[in-house]
Amino acid sequence: MPIAHAKFIDRRDAGRFLIPLLSKWKDSGAVVFALPRGGVPAAVEIARALSLPLDLLYVRKIAAPLEPELALGAIVDGADPDIVFNEALVHKLGVSRVVLMELTKLELKEIERRRASYGTALTSPLMPTGRPAIIVDDGLATGATVRAAVKALRRRGATHVIVAVPVAPPDAVAALVAEGAEVVCPHVCEPFTSVGSFYHDFPQLTDNQVIASIEAFRREPAEKRNDPKHHAQT
Repeated sequence: MPIAHAKFIDRRDAGRFLIPLLSKWKDSGAVVFALPRGGVPAAVEIARALSLPLDLLYVRKIAAPLEPELALGAIVDGADPDIVFNEALVHKLGVSRVVLMELTKLELKEIERRRASYGTALTSPLMPTGRPAIIVDDGLATGATVRAAVKALRRRGATHVIVAVPVAPPDAVAALVAEGAEVVCPHVCEPFTSVGSFYHDFPQLTDNQVIASIEAFRREPAEKRNDPKHHAQT
């Protein structure tokens, strides 16, 4: 049953809603980085419409033991992975460094699994050095993973980092702005229940769906990416 206050049909619809809000980056040389899995459908729509290159940025939340909704931090994949901890929460919960490292290793394994699964759909990873970087996800809850992504892309040389999400609570947006990111979010809402409550259709995406979306994007001729009629048909 559709949710009464849902704003978007699905993740692709949310991506289309973000396109005009990101139009100033069309000829900027920016790279669109999707956060898998949920950010991929929206990012594909944005990269298509703005004729920008698309890549995946592997970010995983490091969840508190026995409390999976609490983010102790996040890790961003790379030759030298970026790890960001919420030190105040770590101290409050009394989580030891040994436990933190074990939790981090588990998330790195999942990142490696996803990279191995999705790698056939992508060429070599894109670097943001000297270019704007647009991070796309299907929404923010705490924003912990996206904050880690912002720090990682800045450290890797992005000239400007833009976070494009359809929905978010005000505190998550404020935290990203404090990190120096530009946030493009049409629905900043309080109270905020869950990301999924803003969608009529919000299933858990599979690896195969992610791969299919990326492969379809890569096969599509550049001229079709700018054709609104083509987008409407797909």
